[in-house]
Parts: sequence; structure tokens; C-alpha cells
Amino acid sequence: MIKEGSGRTALVTGASAGIGSAFAHVLAERGYQLILTARRRERLEVLAEQLSAQYAVRTHVVETDLAAADATERLVGSLAQKSLAVDLLVNNAGFGVPGSYASTTWPQQQAFLQVLVVAVAELTHRLLPGMIDRNWGRIINVASLAGLLPGVAGHTLYAASKSFVISFSESLALETAPRGIHVTASCPGFTLTEFHDVTGTREQVSQMPAFMWSDATMVARESYQAVMAGVPVYVPGQLNRRVAGLSRLLPRRVVWGLMQRNASKFRRV
Repeated sequence: MIKEGSGRTALVTGASAGIGSAFAHVLAERGYQLILTARRRERLEVLAEQLSAQYAVRTHVVETDLAAADATERLVGSLAQKSLAVDLLVNNAGFGVPGSYASTTWPQQQAFLQVLVVAVAELTHRLLPGMIDRNWGRIINVASLAGLLPGVAGHTLYAASKSFVISFSESLALETAPRGIHVTASCPGFTLTEFHDVTGTREQVSQMPAFMWSDATMVARESYQAVMAGVPVYVPGQLNRRVAGLSRLLPRRVVWGLMQRNASKFRRV
């Protein structure tokens, strides 16, 4: 049976764990050839072998640290050398910088912006012409529910960067739709990954009720369905969609007050 991804290639950034790894599985299941990139090559190679064995798809591993200013250019150059054309792009790579804005260093924040904002825009810009030439392309930019809500203390640039990704995706979706290209900003809420272990906030978020957590596979699966349907902004999970809906209906000052009162449960300043 021919799968919908047969003959097409998908690139997933931040593929070594969490939502990125889940996207790799969802895409491989649908027959896409995969290009996996992240900083941790050993994890990527283990994942690549697993996907090849389980789904009988070709996989390519490219070790990349998108925090480097020339990383995206080198990544695209590496793909060109291998004659790999990207049909579906998942901009998923990201991390958090815990602590107050003033207590962190600028190099930390600069690296954060490079990965979550600049690399998303640059990689999309470099790969988009090929999609336009082929009259087919899919781009999933992993944003966050935080990008639809007022910012709170701690992780100061996180919500701001995700707001950028959402607005960028909406505009690009309008621009490219006539060329057969769909762009979706996926806005998951709290998702079961190692993200909070890396940022040192596992203790805080562990106090939250289980019903507030999403599964990474569900996030990837629903986000893929959204981009295939041409939905420009999608919030995975029924609870998260209710939260997003309420944030639009309630006065901004009310939502901001609720966020501030509950921020200590999931932010460390």
C-alpha cells in the first residue's frame, strides 16, 4: 500500500527527544524519508536505526547545533551535497532559559533567540524556494500555548518567541497557500518530555494535576493532521483549546492576573 509520505522527505529539528522524536515516528509511520537533526548524534543514530527497522524508511542523521550563527547555512549545504530535497519541515528545536531576565547572561538569551526565532525563520527561508518549485510543501513550526497567553515572570523570552512563531506562521500560510504549501503553528501546552528536567523546573510542574499534561505522540499526530488540512494555528488537546478560547474571551487584565497568580507552579525565577 502506498503511504501518503512515500516519495517525500521530512526534516525534523530537535529530533533526539520529546516532541521531535514523536514527530519522527509519526512521519516515518506515514512513509516519509527522514532527516533527523539535533546536537546529540548518538541519540539521533539510535532513533534513526529504530525508525528504519520499524517502518522501513530511509533515515539521515545530521548533527547540528542551531545556536551557532552559521548552523542553518551549513545544514542546508549538507543536504544539498546529499541531494536531499525537503518536502516537509518540522521546526521543533528549542530549550528554555530558567531564571529572571536580569539574572541570566546575554549569551544565554542570544543563543535562545538564535534557536527559537532566527533558525526557524532562516531554515524556512532557505528551504521554501524548493517547495515552491515543486508546488508542494508542509511546514510545522512548534510554538506553544504560552504564545497565545500573557507572559509571566521567568522564561521571559519564551512566550515572546512563541508569539513570533505563531504570527510568522499565519502570515506565511497566507503567502504560500496558492503555491500548494501549508504552514501550521502548533501550540501545545504542558507536554511529557525532558524539557522541564533541562530547565530545572521538574519539581514545580510535578505538582500540577495529571489531566493538564499532553502526550508527545498526540501532539505530533494532531499537528501533522492540522498541517495536512491547512490549519494555520492549531492547539493540540481539548483542555488546551479551552484555555486558548477563554484567553480570547476574557479581558486581558483578568487573564494576566490568573497567569501571575499561578506562575510559580511552572516557572522558576
